[in-house]
Amino acid sequence: MNYTESMKRIEEIVAALETGGTPLDETIKLFEEGSKLLKACQAELAEAEGKIEQLRLEGTE
Repeated sequence: MNYTESMKRIEEIVAALETGGTPLDETIKLFEEGSKLLKACQAELAEAEGKIEQLRLEGTE
């Protein structure tokens, strides 16, 4: 799953959790899925920032 797809799924999860009425076990599963997706997105962003910083530094040489 790419970054855009992950963010869309996180939005769906947040909407489902905000709506309420979800059984506790399903709520926990959604929260866990959202947490994993968020960590993956954060890692992908950090990698992209590193690449951008590297390109920026190479451009100043």
